[in-house]
Amino acid sequence: MTKLFSVLSLFIVTIGFAQNALPLIPMPKMVEIEKGTFVLNKQTVIQGDNNMPEVFYLQQSIKQRTGLDLKIVPDNIKANKIKLIQDVDNKNSSKESYRFGIVNKSIAIWATHSEGFFNGIQTLLQLIPSEKNNDIKLPFVLIEDEPKFKWRGMHLDCARHFFPVSFVKKYIDYLAMYKFNTFHWHLTDDQGWRIEIKKYPKLTEVGAWRNGSMTGHYNDQKFDTIRYGGFYTQDQIKEVVAYASQRHITVVPEIEMPGHAVAALAAYPQYSCTGGPFEVAKQWGVLDDVFCPKEETFSFLEDVLTEVMTLFPSEYIHIGGDECPKTRWKNCPNCQVLMKEKGLKDEHELQSYFVQRIEKFVNSKGRKIIGWDEILEGGLAPNAAVMSWRGTEGGITAAKEKHYVVMTPGSHVYFDHYQGEPKNEPLAIGGYTTLEKVYSFNPIPDELTAEEAKFILGAQANVWTEYIPTSQQVEYMIMPRMAALSEVLWGTSNPKNYKGFEKRIVKHFDFYDKQGINYSKAIFEVTSAVHPNEKGVAFELKSPNPTGIRYTTDGSEPILSSASYTKPIVVTENTTVKANYFEDDKAKSATIEQAFFINKSAGKRIELVNPPHENYSIGGPFTLVDGMVGNPSKYGRDWLGFWGKDLNATIDLGNMETISKIKINTLLGEGSWIYFPKEIQFLVSSDGKNFKSIQTISQKEVVAKGGRIEVDFPKTGAQFVKVIAINNGIIADGFPGAGSQSWLFIDEISVE
Repeated sequence: MTKLFSVLSLFIVTIGFAQNALPLIPMPKMVEIEKGTFVLNKQTVIQGDNNMPEVFYLQQSIKQRTGLDLKIVPDNIKANKIKLIQDVDNKNSSKESYRFGIVNKSIAIWATHSEGFFNGIQTLLQLIPSEKNNDIKLPFVLIEDEPKFKWRGMHLDCARHFFPVSFVKKYIDYLAMYKFNTFHWHLTDDQGWRIEIKKYPKLTEVGAWRNGSMTGHYNDQKFDTIRYGGFYTQDQIKEVVAYASQRHITVVPEIEMPGHAVAALAAYPQYSCTGGPFEVAKQWGVLDDVFCPKEETFSFLEDVLTEVMTLFPSEYIHIGGDECPKTRWKNCPNCQVLMKEKGLKDEHELQSYFVQRIEKFVNSKGRKIIGWDEILEGGLAPNAAVMSWRGTEGGITAAKEKHYVVMTPGSHVYFDHYQGEPKNEPLAIGGYTTLEKVYSFNPIPDELTAEEAKFILGAQANVWTEYIPTSQQVEYMIMPRMAALSEVLWGTSNPKNYKGFEKRIVKHFDFYDKQGINYSKAIFEVTSAVHPNEKGVAFELKSPNPTGIRYTTDGSEPILSSASYTKPIVVTENTTVKANYFEDDKAKSATIEQAFFINKSAGKRIELVNPPHENYSIGGPFTLVDGMVGNPSKYGRDWLGFWGKDLNATIDLGNMETISKIKINTLLGEGSWIYFPKEIQFLVSSDGKNFKSIQTISQKEVVAKGGRIEVDFPKTGAQFVKVIAINNGIIADGFPGAGSQSWLFIDEISVE
């Protein structure tokens, strides 16, 4: 803080306030709280260059927040003031860095670039309460600050559900508030084409509208018949891009190719392999019809991208590249001839050829492409950047090959996943990503060297909207998780001090309330964890203040006079625990309810040969013996997911037991590439080394039983039970995800 002291010529004794006392998110790199307060009132003026847009942004933001309409003055006067000062002492600082001070009769923001001034303004706005008040006291504080990562992004899918320009602008304001600098705008998919392309008007005349949508979960396969759609005109696109630019946010458009193209093909079927006809998709998931890599298709896409690049000045253009089935290409004469001409050994290399053709065109316009990690398949285009979403593996591979990477794994930053107890949450696609888990995210994998880590541009959260039909629900899914991610990307998060962040984010809820922002209150919800116990399982409950938890085990709703939680609840028999958190004699959230089914395997030691995928491994192996049965329509934390791998689990019952039944639950969700196992093998042993087979269940039998398997057999003695579920493997042609690895989802293994 030496520079700040020298600039201000102040020597104030720092008092012992914790940084967490300030409601700042992301927390700045260096903060000192000083003794004293500044009074913001109607006499306060803003001193700055009239040509700086940030000056007017600050004036309007303070007026909106407080009702105070401050004057802008160009001269250095002695009045109570907020001043923006060109930081001549910090010429080598980054564009986004700033220094900030509140002391005596002035608030000062120093920066060398407009981005830095804007970031300093956001810090100031977070210190100002959102209330109409003639005299607002602000603490004396000194700050030096700059972000760690260059790419601090939020994504919004407007293809599955369409959101008006007014909300897109509001979304950008949320990004600005938390110092994000990239808005990834997902504009095309199978279910809708949302951007006007003047050379191809049918893209919006036909491709922007579908004749119905899925209702409920994908597994239900239910649809309405309501015509749905919308699109953004080029003038509206320009309006949004300009709005974001004023807030120093880059808009990166995504135009999906070669897959997720059905909406485009409904308008122009000649760019497919079969010629159609096609209908804009009603169902979610992955569809077989994709762009055919023929010359007329490339001409079409180059025309589209030319208009897109005219509208978006971003360095990167996102071309998707994910979830592209190869079914049509395998059966397409044109594709097979092209593969022979180009010496391509398979359809994965054909996809690489497709991506590289597009990259050369985009590069010729002075831009770069970025795509989902599937663009690694068959060989990565020379200058492409990668968004790693299927875990961190793709990002690690790309960084080691010296390609730039944006980390966006489903394990931590998919904001379409559940954030609270799934039973109490609106229907979502699945997963379980709490505020604390987002806050624990580290965008730089341990597997990378310091040199390789330089290729990690940053990270972003993705908001896919299959199950998010309204702007209010978008808000609910991003708030407050995006605040946690902002601190991760700023580089000041500390998972060991998550409670400090929690205290700060609660202070932001008042602003959300006053601005009418819908947000999740899962932070107040009682959360739970299950641990082994020699008598059964131990059910641990957590909340902001554990002494406020009340619970029941008789099925009744918890009230203030119910049992007070003091230690983990030992569950030894089938029961249902209900709990809630009380504060000021009132319940603060929805009741959590958990049914337990205790059997001989509940709470016992379990080992897996193959670990579950990081996206679906919340409770680890113990998930399979925790006494809790997962909900098939809400596959969140109660399920383990294995991508392309088998389940091979061994349970140690602790002693020789007489058993006669084994149960296991598996899941089918074809739209999410989740398939029943090829077979399930059940084996037992007395020593853990020599196993004998009890029974083998075929995939046909699993399908017939809906994935819930019960194997009955004559009474036998065993200490060890082994269950092997063979992954479905490569998804067959004609099924969602054809050509890709299957997901295998498994829940509770019960032994009786």
